[in-house]
Amino acid sequence: MDFVLTLHGHLPYVLQHGRWPHGSVWLCEAAFDSYLPLIEALQALEREKIAAPITLGITPVLANQLAHPAFVSEFETYMARRIEGAAGAPAHLSASGDAQLVPIARFWHERLTRLLALFRSLGGDLVGAFRGFEDRGRIELISSAATHGFLPLFARDESIRLQLAVGVAEHKRLFGRAPTGCWLPECAYRPGGPWGPAGARPQSYRAGTDEHLAAAGYRYFFVDTHLVRAGEALGYPDVDAIPVTGERTPYVAYRVASVKRRAHDLFALVRDPKASSQVWSRAQGYPGDEWYLEFHKIRWPDGLRLWRVTGSGVDLGGKQRYDPGAAGNSARNHAEHFASVLRETAKRIAAHQPARAPEPVVTAPFDAELFGHWWFEGVDFVEQLYRQLARNGVRPVTARQHIGGGGKSRPTIQLTEGSWGKNGDFSMWLNDQTAWTWQRLWALEEAYWAVATKALAGGPKPRAVLAQATRSMLLAQASDWQFIISTGEAADYANQRFDEHCGQAEDLVRVLANGKIDDATMHRVEALGAQDSLFPNVLRSIAEALE
Repeated sequence: MDFVLTLHGHLPYVLQHGRWPHGSVWLCEAAFDSYLPLIEALQALEREKIAAPITLGITPVLANQLAHPAFVSEFETYMARRIEGAAGAPAHLSASGDAQLVPIARFWHERLTRLLALFRSLGGDLVGAFRGFEDRGRIELISSAATHGFLPLFARDESIRLQLAVGVAEHKRLFGRAPTGCWLPECAYRPGGPWGPAGARPQSYRAGTDEHLAAAGYRYFFVDTHLVRAGEALGYPDVDAIPVTGERTPYVAYRVASVKRRAHDLFALVRDPKASSQVWSRAQGYPGDEWYLEFHKIRWPDGLRLWRVTGSGVDLGGKQRYDPGAAGNSARNHAEHFASVLRETAKRIAAHQPARAPEPVVTAPFDAELFGHWWFEGVDFVEQLYRQLARNGVRPVTARQHIGGGGKSRPTIQLTEGSWGKNGDFSMWLNDQTAWTWQRLWALEEAYWAVATKALAGGPKPRAVLAQATRSMLLAQASDWQFIISTGEAADYANQRFDEHCGQAEDLVRVLANGKIDDATMHRVEALGAQDSLFPNVLRSIAEALE
């Protein structure tokens, strides 16, 4: 049996759009908490010659930020502040009667300085580090839509093609090769058929998400369990009753029915609810262990987390001191347990599998930032898991290796509509709180594509205006804004960012529509390009989307 661990790295564009509490600090936290520890773990496993074939998604908008010169200076500033706080914490803790926490403050100071040294040893080039792992055959890198737009709700097929075309082009530019796999933003999928969300112009037929993926050259993508099962959004009520064979098992990479006549097959890999629930659920899974670092209790002004979970019913005032050694033991134990879950799943499948069945697979997709940021010991867990899998009989592979392996026929399936969000549908992104954003986006799409062809064929000025209008529209289309508004956390920031980018795109599209491009417009285009410096070759992708 194959095992595919997929980590999806994504953040909206935050460089030069604020710093703290919302803005570039999000990117710096993710780099310190998740991306650098993951690089460190992959380096350790490579030295030990232990396979760790993670399928790692880095969205184009995230990759552009990590490759931006401004990120290096932002991260250096962020780390200097964190290290200064950690260095002064022992004296402050001793003076306040909390001397028992001094060893944990020193633990943080050592970790901060070690990871900053790693960052500098890489020349600040995290994108290059991940590219190097793929070049050496250690991992697989996959792409996504340009800015993580919620594709099934876009009003125009050209907009979907544009997001995917930019995603492929940027992956080639930054990672040196075309991506085989696509992380659908929010795992949101829509089959071909009638389209018309409330408030949108109804259309009798729209191509399905899979058709767009196949046309963009992708070979596989990921879906949540209920899109195959057509049942409960949160998985099987009894995960021990998951069918291990047959049409609705999650343990197969399915050919997607609507694209079977294309030059190459497109496969859907399905999240295994049993394996996934062990990890993502703080209430039922590993992150709620009493010895793990407590995310929500922070000491100010140094920003250090010095306490452990202690217990699910323990309030913040009752949290006990963090013990890195005990937390490390829990991570090793949980890795061993997870490996045993995979091993037992393999035995169950083998006991029922027909002789000519395709190679089964357990697919476990997660947000990359869960590991290290939200679950501090998560990267340690991943590192220990691959050590366990090196000797337990389950074969860890990348998604590309799995779909390319063997010649046995794979079943074909018609997926249902859905996402991996709350309720398993699109309601986290289109609801009473966010409907206004879609009304603006749908109108913007229509206006944009009405002028795009003429502007693309125009001279330097209309092409420059079109390029910046496109960047602003793509940034406005990020699914993050609706998600943040719906959760109510940092909603003001999300509202402001959406309104800002959408307004910029609307203004520039109006300029293209009236055909009068003055010096003031060109100065604005230049200023916006300096602030939102990403997707340098976007005009080529517009041409592809119009074909």
